[in-house]
Amino acid sequence: MGTGATGATGAQAGPSGSAWTTAPYAVPQQRTTEPVQELVPEPERAPTPPTAAAPAPKKQAKPGRDRYLDLLRSIALVRVVVYHLFGWAWLTVLFPSMGVMFALAGSLMARSLNRPAWGVIRGRIRRLLPPLWAFSAVVLALMFAGGWNPTKNTEDSPAWALLELFNYIVPIGAPPFPWHIGSKSGLLEDTWAVQAAGVLWYLRAYLWFVVASPLLLWAFRRAPWPTLLAPLGLTAVVGTGLVSIPGETGNAVTDFAVYGSCWVLGFAHHEGFLAKIPRYVAVSSSALVMAFGLWWASGHLGPDGWDLNDIPLAQATWSFGFVVILLQYSPSWQELPGRLAKWDKLVTLSNNRAVTIYLWHNLLIMATVPILDRLYDLPFMENERATAALDSTYMIWMFFLVWPLIGLMIAAVGWVEDLAAKRSPRLWPNGTKSPRRRSSRAGHRAK
Repeated sequence: MGTGATGATGAQAGPSGSAWTTAPYAVPQQRTTEPVQELVPEPERAPTPPTAAAPAPKKQAKPGRDRYLDLLRSIALVRVVVYHLFGWAWLTVLFPSMGVMFALAGSLMARSLNRPAWGVIRGRIRRLLPPLWAFSAVVLALMFAGGWNPTKNTEDSPAWALLELFNYIVPIGAPPFPWHIGSKSGLLEDTWAVQAAGVLWYLRAYLWFVVASPLLLWAFRRAPWPTLLAPLGLTAVVGTGLVSIPGETGNAVTDFAVYGSCWVLGFAHHEGFLAKIPRYVAVSSSALVMAFGLWWASGHLGPDGWDLNDIPLAQATWSFGFVVILLQYSPSWQELPGRLAKWDKLVTLSNNRAVTIYLWHNLLIMATVPILDRLYDLPFMENERATAALDSTYMIWMFFLVWPLIGLMIAAVGWVEDLAAKRSPRLWPNGTKSPRRRSSRAGHRAK
């Protein structure tokens, strides 16, 4: 998968060694849990005497969000931002966000496929595309304003180069972009287009998984183990150079293979397949698979060392084992417990705006640079000591500044996710009920 380097200071290689950069993770849709207890027929009982009052039926518990899975999704998003800011390779080992996110999306997809498959696929695509269109409109406008002509400096024919722009509308392949645009002394560094458009590789992989899910779920229900392990075998073939598929087709196939087992693990979680495996067997087997991944990585280190995004087979096996352990210990919280409860609103917000955060975070990381550079113009910064202090803490200031920028972007364009999901637009959906909604409900109850 892609090379990890800092999103603000240099270009990053794309997934599977592709010729475009990427933020390697992103974000599938949110998942709701099944009811706490299913309604089952009660055994026959003796008739209640006429004089005895029949007991009032108990109110069935409503389905709720699985806050454990919501928490995992939020952690994955934060890890993505931190990774693309600092470029720390060890983060890919500490928490393989991409594998986690695909597993959560696979679980939700399996749950949704209880309905007709075509309607589910259409709904997933509808939720994905409008946020992409908002992002693409801004990025393409900036690239065209910077003088980019997609028909120049390309090996493709002009007609084909223009046709590739379709990937900014429906991400079935890799979108074109200039490797360098503007100047290094400009408002944004000259590789901003590479880093901004590079995140779209995830949407391509997600779309492929969504379309393939009816067939994958059908296969999993008939042959669970072969379906679960087949992507790992495919990764061993196409992700190690044993068989090489050229171009973006090869990159897409490798991405599909690397994270395919994590997607199918989501099926296994939803279908109760994982719950049937004794925990000690699942955990010990996963540890062996993860150990193999680290062993393989140790002999195939990429330009950024232990960055698993550069080592497909290591990424696939490490992510697979990691996700198995997370799902085996899944507590299915209805509410965040203990000290985690104070993060409830942020977890809710990040899950409701996961696509927005993912799409825009790399561009916003780069936007922190021209803002922070203005600090050097302040009068007290003429002191060499002050300048050295800012230089040494520059990345830390970028980290603290990017989150308010992400918040502004959520408020500015996040509502597109609501329109895509056929909901009323919300400015800041963190779970807090607006006063108008509370008063309207109170008035309804008073009636």
